[in-house]
Amino acid sequence: MKITVDRERCVGAGQCVLAASDVFDQSREDGLVELLEPEPSEDRRAAVNEAELICPSGAIEIQP
Repeated sequence: MKITVDRERCVGAGQCVLAASDVFDQSREDGLVELLEPEPSEDRRAAVNEAELICPSGAIEIQP
């Protein structure tokens, strides 16, 4: 799986970090999403899917 994030769409809610903190973080400068692991292992799929679903701005996209 491959993950992309749209920082321009991000509103800094931090839900992605709560769902998958080893894949996402928030910038200390502006609070927006930072992608730590653009191609996480399959064992992280459930957490990454949750992050995508709960992102209020739809800034996360998962590709197979």
